[in-house]
This record gives sequence, structure tokens and C-alpha cells, in this order.
Amino acid sequence: MKNAPPLFLLPGVQRIFGGFSLSKCRGDLQWLKGVLAVDLARSTCGCAFRRDPFGMTMTIQNQADNRVNAGEPVNAGETLWDRGRLEAVHTQADKSQRVRQMFDSIAPTYERINTLFSGGRDRAWRKRTVKIAGVQQGDSVLDIACGTGDLLRAFDAGAVRPSRLTGADFSLGMLRHAVNSDAPTASWLQADGLSLPFASESFDITSCAFGVRNFQDLNAGLREMHRVLRPGGRAVILEFTRPANRVVRFVHEFYSARLMPLGARILSRDRTGAYSYLPKSVVSFVDASAMCRRLKAAGFAKATATPLTFGVVTVYRADKVAT
Repeated sequence: MKNAPPLFLLPGVQRIFGGFSLSKCRGDLQWLKGVLAVDLARSTCGCAFRRDPFGMTMTIQNQADNRVNAGEPVNAGETLWDRGRLEAVHTQADKSQRVRQMFDSIAPTYERINTLFSGGRDRAWRKRTVKIAGVQQGDSVLDIACGTGDLLRAFDAGAVRPSRLTGADFSLGMLRHAVNSDAPTASWLQADGLSLPFASESFDITSCAFGVRNFQDLNAGLREMHRVLRPGGRAVILEFTRPANRVVRFVHEFYSARLMPLGARILSRDRTGAYSYLPKSVVSFVDASAMCRRLKAAGFAKATATPLTFGVVTVYRADKVAT
């Protein structure tokens, strides 16, 4: 095995980790090394913090609650999603404010954490989403809950480049990283997906990657995606789902609920509970059949669901009636 090729050059591994390149892997490893070095330096300087039995920073919860309700930034050491709220993430009256503050907090490391803990599959998922959208010459794209602009970059790199790219997100922290990244030429604006500041029938494609699960009102968000589409337009949604196979589901949800939150929390130094919120928001979200029904109820003529990676994620496409 002395002359065996490096792991990431093996064809089988390249297929599994479709979004990874060797240079990107090296870059991610350098970033990981830097994060661990910073954490080690902080610990040797005595900058320690107290933890509860579940590994979450002990905080005064009502201070974070007050800041959320006032729309003020939450400190890095304040928990937005405590154990009580994690049991009913989709029914919290102030869910949207908590989600916005959460993304503001994790924005600096958001993309790298996603790539690392999905084994690079997140890039392949976005590429497939763009393909399912069926971009045509002259199409305009609105990406809702665009985050740091990773899906818009996938659209820009597709076989057919849209004529206009627009990204909207209610997290200013995420938008700052979108504007300052290697994102394509696009228009960026801070906007809530439930109340988009666009006239009806303004875009050919609306998209949303890992965002509809975070809407305060899912049905209202889907209606907005439909409203701003031109006749014959289509919406594409990339979202986490629960695998149908029970063995795959058990393994994936053990990883998502136990291993991933711990690792992501350490590497991102997040104390808001963002990576505990993620698995809870997935297992309590609507399944693919229910999502297709909701898309039709929002006004779409038809809706299809394409599961990827054993059903860990699903790409939905919904078409608006052409007139």
C-alpha cells in the first residue's frame, strides 16, 4: 500500500464526496487547524466556560430572550435554543427572530461547517438543484433565504447562466458574507421570505436551499414564492428530509443529533444552540408528500420531489401555470 493514491484521488471516494476537490479539502483542513489552534490558545490562557451535562454553555436564558424580543444582537455565549424550545422549534411565536439571530451568529463559519459535516455533498446537492430547475436562456432567479450566496454561485456556474441573479435574506450577517465572498454579480437585499419586496410575476425561477424549514409560516412563504413567479415559472427547494429506510434513518439521525452538533459547536464556537436546532427542526418538519401538497395549496400546478443521498435531502420542483 506504499504507493496507494491519496484518499481523495480514489474514483469511488470522488463519487461519494462529489463536491470536494483536493485543493478545497486542503483549504478546509488548514481552516480546521487554525480553529483548533485558537481554541487551544484560549484554553491555555484560562478562558474557560462552564458547561451543562449536555455540553451547552450555561447562560442566563432570559437575557438572550430579552435581546431577541428587542431585535438586538445576541452575545456569542447566550443560548437562543434551550432544551425547552428545542422540543417545539416550529411553534415558537418568536421563531423568526431567533432564527435570524442564530444565522447572524454562525455566518462566519456557515459554509465551511456545511461542507465539512456533509462530506462535501452539499455542493453536489446544490448542483443537482440547479439542474432540476431547468434554467433557460434569459431566465431571472430569486434565491430566498440566500444565506452566503452558495446556491446563487451554483446557478452562475450552471450549463445555462441566468440573465439576472437576486439574493434575499433576513440575516444581515449572512448577506455581508455573500457580498464579500466570490459570489457572482448579483443584487443582494435584506428581506423576509414571508413578505418579499417585489411585484408579482417578477422572476422566472424562485429557489430556496435549507430555508423553508426556518420560515415562521411555511404556507405563507410558499405563497410568496408562487406570487413573484411569472406564468410558467418554477420554484426549486432544497431541504433536509428523513430517509425512508429505517436503518439509514437511524444512522443519519444519530450522526445529526449526537455527533454533528458537538463537532460543529466546537469548530464554530457557537453557543446559541444553532447546531442543536438543526436536527430538531428536521425531524419535526413536514415530509416530502406533505410538502408537495402544500406547494399545490400555495397555487402551483404540480409539484415533484427528488430524494438525494438516500433521502437525507430532497429537491422539490413546483411549476406555476403558464398562461
